[in-house]
Amino acid sequence: MTTTSPVTVEARMANPAALLPGVGEAIGGLVAAVRSGGLPEPLLALVHLRVSLINGCASCVHGGARDARAAGESEERLATVGVWREAPWFTDQERVALELAEHVTRLADAGDAVPDALWSEVTRVFDEPGRAALLLWIAVVNLFNRCNAPIRQVAGTGW
Repeated sequence: MTTTSPVTVEARMANPAALLPGVGEAIGGLVAAVRSGGLPEPLLALVHLRVSLINGCASCVHGGARDARAAGESEERLATVGVWREAPWFTDQERVALELAEHVTRLADAGDAVPDALWSEVTRVFDEPGRAALLLWIAVVNLFNRCNAPIRQVAGTGW
């Protein structure tokens, strides 16, 4: 068995949210407001992890997995969130949230960003405040990914 040594990774710059006055606080306020929207923390953590996997953001995948563990997620579920369709342990609510997260994250990949059939499932599973919180959470995670991935924010050193 071959072992490899750790790769030295450096961020290209400081996190953009830390460089402009008030940005970090504003994002923190948005996160707090969305978290008060009534969705369970484990669901938010799974969505965070899935969106971050799609976007290839190492810092956010690391943070998403850490937050999911803190919310009580099992290693079994964490290991399969990227292939949730084939894994038996996700609830209907989680499956709808993960599918919506994929569509919203990949807006340009389909002619209809969120198909009507999916939106019908979203409205069946989530009330209107829940839908608002879920959509805003997906947007916030994409914001994190879109700031961290380009600067190569080092996993474990996020904001």
